[in-house]
Amino acid sequence: MSGTRLDELLEHWANGYDWGEHERRIGAFPWVTVRAGDTDLRLIHQRSADPGAPVVVLLHGWPDSVLRFERVLPLLADMHVVVPALPGFPFAAPLTAPGMSVNRIAGIVADALDELGYARYTVSGGDVGGTVAELLAAQHPDRVAALHLTNLAPQHALTADPAKLAPDAAAYLDRSAQWFRTEGGYIAEQSTRPNTLAVALGDSPAGLAAWIIEKLESWSDGSAFTPDELLTWVTAYWVTGTIGTSFTTYVEPAALPDRIDTPTVLSVFPRDIKPEPRSYAEAFLNVRDYVEHQVGGHFAAWEQPEAYAGDVHRAVKLGGETGLADGF
Repeated sequence: MSGTRLDELLEHWANGYDWGEHERRIGAFPWVTVRAGDTDLRLIHQRSADPGAPVVVLLHGWPDSVLRFERVLPLLADMHVVVPALPGFPFAAPLTAPGMSVNRIAGIVADALDELGYARYTVSGGDVGGTVAELLAAQHPDRVAALHLTNLAPQHALTADPAKLAPDAAAYLDRSAQWFRTEGGYIAEQSTRPNTLAVALGDSPAGLAAWIIEKLESWSDGSAFTPDELLTWVTAYWVTGTIGTSFTTYVEPAALPDRIDTPTVLSVFPRDIKPEPRSYAEAFLNVRDYVEHQVGGHFAAWEQPEAYAGDVHRAVKLGGETGLADGF
């Protein structure tokens, strides 16, 4: 992102942007707070008019929030939809203890869904949310009917044996390693010096905007965000003071099984940061449907909501879900 571009956005943020307008819209979502084990989980709970509708859980990543799914919600009115604000991220309940691994988050989400009365559901997500989705399926195969992912957990690359992979899957490992060398500096900083970085970004609105907007623009396809939309996603971090706590999933290691057998739909969008070939995904997941889209990037639910919602419906059908909801 150029200095001129950042200056224009900062000027608009200071003198033209109205957070109150967006705050009211976000506050109008059907928010609830659910006790999950020893913590609270704040989430959007959009209920279908059909009590027996399927249940879908949407899990966001970094550097975003539940806002990733704002455009998808109206397209999933035929389902009960649960969108957790992941612990440590914008709009979440305050953290009551330090550290929040993706394994712990998966357990919290599972407890919250149990508290809501949902015994079986499809889980959809990407980025950090995709890793949480995989862990949910691994830890609770009796509850997760199907997975819908836009990327695999990056931790798989740490245990993959290139000699046991198909040629294009092994080549993907090389491309992924190259991406980490050229684009992964933020991961190194967030995972090894999170407190130092949190102070810098928590003290400087301009620094926070530069850190987040560079990712939103470079990881998406074309003009996915207006200036107001970019600033809303940044302001969500600023007003909630969560940029530092959002780093905890980078600090705490994830423990993933070698393979997850839950039926999976993998949606591949060409401008995502590291789109995986089918052969690589099949080494770790039970990929039943591999959907290649022509446009879209890392924030596919926001960029291409119709395509994303269509793939969620594919996953629900794949899982044969009947909407086991006891009510809330």
